[in-house]
Amino acid sequence: MRLVIPFVFAASCGVFAAETRVEFNRDIRPILAAKCYACHGPDEDKREADLRLDVRAEAVKSAIRPGKPEESELWKRITHTDPADVMPPPSSPKQLTKVERSLFRRWIAEGAEYQNHWAFEPIKRPPVPASNGTHPIDAFIEARLSTHGLQPAPAAAPIALLRRIYLDLTGLPPTPSDLAVLSYWSDKTYEQVVDRLLASPAFGERWARHWLDMARYADSNGFLGDGLRPNAYLYRDWVIRAFNSDLPFDQFTIQQIAGDLLPDRTREQLTATGFHRNAALNTEAGVDKEEARYQNLVDRVNTTGRVWMGLTVGCAQCHTHKYDPITIRDYYSFYAFFNNTEDRDAPETKAQALAEVTKDRRQTYVHMAGDYTRRGPDVIPASLSALPSMARSAAPEPGRLDLARWLVSPQHPLTSRVAVNHIWSKFFGFGLVRTPDDFGTAGESPSHPELLDWLASEFMRQGWSRKQLIKLIVMSHTYRQSSAHREDIAEIDPLNCLLARQNRIRLDAEILRDSALAVSGLLKRTVGGPSFRPPLPEDVFDVGRSSNWKASPGDEIYRRSLYIITLRSVLYPTLTTFDSPDAADACVRRDRSNTPLQALTMMNDGVFVEAARSLALRALSESPPDTASRLKHLFTLTLNRAPRSEELQRLTAFHAEQKASVKKGGAAALQTFGGLTAPDPVEAATLITVARVLLNLDEFINRE
Repeated sequence: MRLVIPFVFAASCGVFAAETRVEFNRDIRPILAAKCYACHGPDEDKREADLRLDVRAEAVKSAIRPGKPEESELWKRITHTDPADVMPPPSSPKQLTKVERSLFRRWIAEGAEYQNHWAFEPIKRPPVPASNGTHPIDAFIEARLSTHGLQPAPAAAPIALLRRIYLDLTGLPPTPSDLAVLSYWSDKTYEQVVDRLLASPAFGERWARHWLDMARYADSNGFLGDGLRPNAYLYRDWVIRAFNSDLPFDQFTIQQIAGDLLPDRTREQLTATGFHRNAALNTEAGVDKEEARYQNLVDRVNTTGRVWMGLTVGCAQCHTHKYDPITIRDYYSFYAFFNNTEDRDAPETKAQALAEVTKDRRQTYVHMAGDYTRRGPDVIPASLSALPSMARSAAPEPGRLDLARWLVSPQHPLTSRVAVNHIWSKFFGFGLVRTPDDFGTAGESPSHPELLDWLASEFMRQGWSRKQLIKLIVMSHTYRQSSAHREDIAEIDPLNCLLARQNRIRLDAEILRDSALAVSGLLKRTVGGPSFRPPLPEDVFDVGRSSNWKASPGDEIYRRSLYIITLRSVLYPTLTTFDSPDAADACVRRDRSNTPLQALTMMNDGVFVEAARSLALRALSESPPDTASRLKHLFTLTLNRAPRSEELQRLTAFHAEQKASVKKGGAAALQTFGGLTAPDPVEAATLITVARVLLNLDEFINRE
């Protein structure tokens, strides 16, 4: 009989109170941040009753008596029955639960110890938990599972793992020839597959898409005019090359933030600075140019904070941050790094690049209440005061190159943690920190803090190599385990925070389209180059100024979705239906929805209808002429495995039903399939209907 150790589950991966002692960072700080700091936190302008609860020295002056909850004003207020005195006040939508009050009482009774916020603490390499020679990641995961009486899931079936690793590393399913390795499957074979996929050009295409989400990449300016950026793709292609060449993440960072300031800069490094040229740009005739410039720089500050540090620095644009130790002065000192940049199209590369203004440089001010017309105190470029200081600059004042080097310095507590968390999330559906753009006090605590720090230190130790980090993750049993539902964790850990199994992940919009094209044989695999225009219905252009849309010629429309032109005013509806971002802001985590509209799109959208047609004709030409062989081949092409006997029986029955329907419909029925010219048009039409069903299966739309 398995011993189940109960714990409090709070719809969060950071709160597992099986441990006996209340811990400030794990148990108390998240409550204070969510429900108390808005009025009793860092922002001195909004602080009520002169009470500050984010600093222990201030809290114990009047609100907390360590060891004595009944004598503590905090405990009295949160348990008060008088609406005039109870905290939070009845008008607050963020009321404390009984469990949270109980945690406060225990914490005060145990001494009300505070801790520095975990994300601002230096990264220290923790020891790997003792194990019988298991993979380091598995040692951390299994040590945590054992405290809750759980064991990891068994290994996934080889075919499920093969499809998983192909989709995760390249964004494409394996081909029939790729399945040959299953006949001699072993750990060594799996490692060889991983190495081959990491070396594939498709790896850079898949992983570039993750980064381009954060870079808010688009091929147009946005706003009403939405002017085209014909050379924006040069930055996109730089990102692809950076992933394929395994450009170390520290250099990847420096080149994007300050490639123009590097000594003997190369054309590639100049192209990299297009990162901050990706943002929307208001070019309307009546726009206030200074306001537009201010908003553009604010975007650069906020994006840098979210992408590299996982901080909501934008909250300090108008006032000191309510939850984190980021003052409004900090914000504009950070803003000062970008205040003397200008947009420039580099003649030697034709790429959009950043450049530093050398003459008539601007003085930076605090903009009071975030109003670009209200100047407060002068500031100079400086790093955030709550983080380690920046190395002394050789110049009179630090610049963007100093900022970039500070971000990737070993002393910075956030950058490697945030980067590792982003990468981890692509393999499990969520990060070790489930709020990837908020490592601050209002975000979630890590589910496995020691593992996060070990991976962050290992990432830096391996020279910031993303390919080595990715291989480390995918070689673990934690990654390779089955994703099958487990009743034994359904109540204990319904969100699978402890990772007692893998997670089934719905395919990203682009990967779903690419997979349909790949299995149908239509996919054109040319890497890089200008973006293409897919066919679009005319009514898409009823709103906005964009018009004269003409689909790209020939087989260009069958290229990977990464290369679809992204016009901010005319987003490709097939992708947005499946939750692709709109490039308005940095997207560090996509939503994943499951809606009827998605099923209708899979059945009726032109690209999926054409893929089903091509898939059916492929099965018709490549299979023996009997129905069973054709259905088996069609099934294997789509789902990368042979059908089980009961599945084949159902497909055969469906095939017979649809064939009778096509025959009954005669020429009119065949016309709906585009006037088939196959030797047996009735059989071809029937297989198309089967292919449309297979492309709609949950197994095709998700990766196990």
